[in-house]
Amino acid sequence: MADLAARRVDHSALRTNQAFIIGLLVLAFVVDSWPLVTFVSAVMLIGTALPEAGLFKRIYQHILKPAGIVKPDVKSDNPEPHLFAQLVGGLVLLIATLAFLADAATLGWALSWLVVALAALNLFAGVCVGCLMYYQLHRLGVPGFVHAPIARS
Repeated sequence: MADLAARRVDHSALRTNQAFIIGLLVLAFVVDSWPLVTFVSAVMLIGTALPEAGLFKRIYQHILKPAGIVKPDVKSDNPEPHLFAQLVGGLVLLIATLAFLADAATLGWALSWLVVALAALNLFAGVCVGCLMYYQLHRLGVPGFVHAPIARS
């Protein structure tokens, strides 16, 4: 039971991350700046590999939360599915970057909008498709996907 109590995630940090992803990718499209897509991909991939180094999470922790702009929303949850979702999004944006470099801008923007749509689904409806993927891989017994959903009380 102590292990479950220690498994907590601040969902305000997740929502802040999603809002930055959506905002920056929409801005990238509006100003036609694929390097901004690359930047968002890098932030997501670095934040997955080193969660405490994630830029958008740091903005939340060091600016938005201390200023009282965004209040913490800490819940019993596994961080791994959220990191997996971020990894998937970051990889999709990396593929988008490769598409831009290969002069396939339509594909690059389509992949970018896919990430916007999935982040918006999570931000506005609370549906984390990457988390659902993680838990399905766990149910299938795929190595590395070791955490089952935490039962809500």
